[in-house]
Amino acid sequence: QVQLAESGGGLVQAGGSLRLSCAASGNIFGLTAMGWYRQAPGNQRELVATITSGGSTNYADSVKGRFTISRDKAKNTVYLQMNSLKPEDTAVYYCNAEGRRWGRPWYSWGQGTQVTVSS
Repeated sequence: QVQLAESGGGLVQAGGSLRLSCAASGNIFGLTAMGWYRQAPGNQRELVATITSGGSTNYADSVKGRFTISRDKAKNTVYLQMNSLKPEDTAVYYCNAEGRRWGRPWYSWGQGTQVTVSS
């Protein structure tokens, strides 16, 4: 069982910044990647950014150049620095972790943290 603890959401004006954090704990053996997804009301959950255990990153086109994902391997923590925020970034942001254990994939999701960007 992998637990993900998210923090850092809140209310910010357009053009502002926020940093999200997600700490993984529990049986993280075989962890291969962590990332952030978001879901706005009426929309499907969508990928925001991911980072692999090797340090490779991937971003949604809508956040490239504004968001940066990073990690602290020693703390099993991933961060999402969000700059130049727009009202359309408003959503619940979910942390995700995935890996493989004994040849089988595993996935874990956090509870979500609300990010609201006012215009």
